[in-house]
Amino acid sequence: MTLVYTGICSHAPGITARAELADPALRDPFYAALETMRQEISATKPDALMIIAAEHFANFFMNAMPAYAVGMGETYRGPIEDPDWLKIPLRTARGNPDLGRRLVGEMLQTVDVTYCEEWQFDHGIMVPLHFLDPANEMTIIPVNINCQGPPLTPLHRAWAFGEAIRRAADAAPERIALVATGGISHWPATPDSGKINEAWDRDFLERWEANDRDRLLDYSDADTYRDAGQGGFEIRTFIAAAAAARGKGNVQFFAPIPIFAVGCTVGRMEIA
Repeated sequence: MTLVYTGICSHAPGITARAELADPALRDPFYAALETMRQEISATKPDALMIIAAEHFANFFMNAMPAYAVGMGETYRGPIEDPDWLKIPLRTARGNPDLGRRLVGEMLQTVDVTYCEEWQFDHGIMVPLHFLDPANEMTIIPVNINCQGPPLTPLHRAWAFGEAIRRAADAAPERIALVATGGISHWPATPDSGKINEAWDRDFLERWEANDRDRLLDYSDADTYRDAGQGGFEIRTFIAAAAAARGKGNVQFFAPIPIFAVGCTVGRMEIA
């Protein structure tokens, strides 16, 4: 078994861009949970960190929108947003084309995956990296699930993608840590930005902790849009992580932080 860690965390740009505006009683425990995640990942001594994110039209657009994409680049640059606004310095992250190619080759046995030798990281990857790899030392394998431009991949296919990730990781000799990032309920870039459906979030996270496949897949996009906003479509990344890990989860932190415009989440899942 070479999948050595699986976790989830939020990636909203406000987490760094509006840090000074957040209530310290909520912000500081959230940051502490991310630091705990960093330490837990480091303790597994991974050869690569795979980050499943929802890309926000930084590289892919409606003229060509892959359902799934995996990076095979030598390096990756980010953030694509204004670093002064996001409050994350520009960096060049190290990739591993050979590992990426082998992972993609195995995933393709069951799931159609786009590969990318060029990729600019937006906040979906850069916010987690800011906390989880502050010294820019890790090898990164970026992964994207289209959560932005309909038609979206069905939830059962996001689960199948997670299974393909697990199979590919187990076939590789390298030690791979996996972090899925995204939001649960949130309404980014709309008049409702900052709105959070806490009850919906807690129900979803309960299903995630139980790794209850049937209940995790029991959402329609119409219901998610109504109850969790267009940002709620990013549950696909958390679902893929659950399928990859196969074990039970533990939400280490959850709290609605409206100035960050999302219910901020950190969790870890057992690898079964």
